Amino acid sequence: MNKCSKNRTFGQILHDEVLQIHDKTFEIFIRNEEIQTEIASIAETLNTEYAGKEVVFIAILNGAFMFAADLMKRVTLPCEISFVKVSSYQGMNSSGRVDEVIGLNTSIKNKHVIILEDIVDTGITINKIMTLLATEHPASIKITTLLYKPEAFVGKHKPDFVGFSIPNSFVVGYGLDYNEHGRNTEHIYQLKG
Repeated sequence: MNKCSKNRTFGQILHDEVLQIHDKTFEIFIRNEEIQTEIASIAETLNTEYAGKEVVFIAILNGAFMFAADLMKRVTLPCEISFVKVSSYQGMNSSGRVDEVIGLNTSIKNKHVIILEDIVDTGITINKIMTLLATEHPASIKITTLLYKPEAFVGKHKPDFVGFSIPNSFVVGYGLDYNEHGRNTEHIYQLKG
């Protein structure tokens, strides 16, 4: 028997337009077809803007993995990609600070860095990532995000390339999670009101 189907009350149940994860119900917000159209548009912009430049994409895990994979299929630039995590925990509790970028396995010195995020809401994490990456002396750093919540943003570094500006509501799917579930859906869902 498939392990995912044994204990469905703690996992996720998808039924047509609704996604049940744990104790929350979500409804379709952005369909995969719209996501792919927007990703193609972002890739076209990046291909034009960065033509002839040495580019390193840095995807922030865990959420950006689907966005990064689909975007990279459309990027025609010679480039590198690195997947990183940010460390913000001391023991079992979040410190509220991002202390280091874990997993950057390539030099970004004098290269054009494009950060790939699934979502930028408050911008606090991006602020810290930008500060940490700047110490490596890249030629430039820009932020590309699939989703951006302008109402929630209080950071210093607004995204340079945005797929969708969305209201300040809770979303899951296409890499985004609720208690680590829901990342594996092709659409993006919004918490049902």
